Amino acid sequence: MQNKGIIGAVCGDIIGSAYEFHKTKDWDFMLFTPRSTFTDDTVMTCAVAEWLMDDPGHTHEQLVNIMHRYGGRFPRRGYGGMFRMWLNNHLTAPYGSFGNGSAMRVSPTGYYAKSFDEAIQLAKISAEVTHNHPQGIIGAQAVAACIYLVRNNEAHKIKDYLKKYRFYDMDQISANWETIRRNYNFNETCQGSVPEAIFCALKNLDLPDGYEKTIREAVSLGGDADTQGAIAGGIASAVCEVPEDILSECLDRLAPQLVDVISRFNEVCNH
Repeated sequence: MQNKGIIGAVCGDIIGSAYEFHKTKDWDFMLFTPRSTFTDDTVMTCAVAEWLMDDPGHTHEQLVNIMHRYGGRFPRRGYGGMFRMWLNNHLTAPYGSFGNGSAMRVSPTGYYAKSFDEAIQLAKISAEVTHNHPQGIIGAQAVAACIYLVRNNEAHKIKDYLKKYRFYDMDQISANWETIRRNYNFNETCQGSVPEAIFCALKNLDLPDGYEKTIREAVSLGGDADTQGAIAGGIASAVCEVPEDILSECLDRLAPQLVDVISRFNEVCNH
C-alpha cells in the first residue's frame, strides 16, 4: 500500500475516531485505542474514489448510486442524522447541509484532478449531491484545492488561493491560532471546522514527521476529531508519508473491500 494519497485521510479518520466523543486537548494522546476504527469518513471517501475511477462522466446520479451502495454495505459507521436518513430512504435530492461531511470525503478529487479548475469542479459535484448549501460546497472545494496545490509543490499559494476564491482567510486563522486552539470545541459545520483542519496540515507540512504532527494537531483540537483528522490527514499526505507503523495499524482495521478501492485509486492516480 502506498503511504501517500487518500490513505492519509483514512488514517486520520481512524486515529480521530476514538476521540470524536471522548475529546482530548492532549497533543500527546494515544494514536490507537480499542475504539479506533474507520467511520463514515472513510466509507464515503472510498465511494468518491470509486466514482472518479468508474464513472467517466462524473455525474451526480452515479455518485448518488455509489454512495447509497457503500452506505448499505457499511451501515452503522457514524453517519450524521440527515445523511443517514438520506441513505436509508434511498433519497436522491440534496438537503441543503453545510456540515463537514462534504469536506471529509472530498480528498480523492484533489488527487485525481489534472488541473486546479478540475479539482474544485469535481469537489463541487461531490459535495452538492447532499451538501448543496454554499458553505457545504466551499468546505469541499477548499480541501480539494489544498490537496491539488500541495501535491503539485504549490503549497505556498494556498493562502492566496483560498482568499481569492473567497473560501477561507487563513491569515486570520494563523494570527489567532493559539486562542482558537485553546477555546476550540466540537463543531460539525464546514465553516467552523474545515479552516482549522486545513491549518493543522499547513503548519506541519515541512516538518519532520509532518504527517503524525498534523494528525496530533487536528485531533487534539478537541473537536470533530475523526473528520478533522481525515481532512488534515488528506492534505498532509499529499507530501508527507504516512509512517509505516501508523499505516500498518490502520490497514489492520480496514475492511478488505476498502483497501482494494484505495489501492486501485492509487494506481489510477499514478498513471
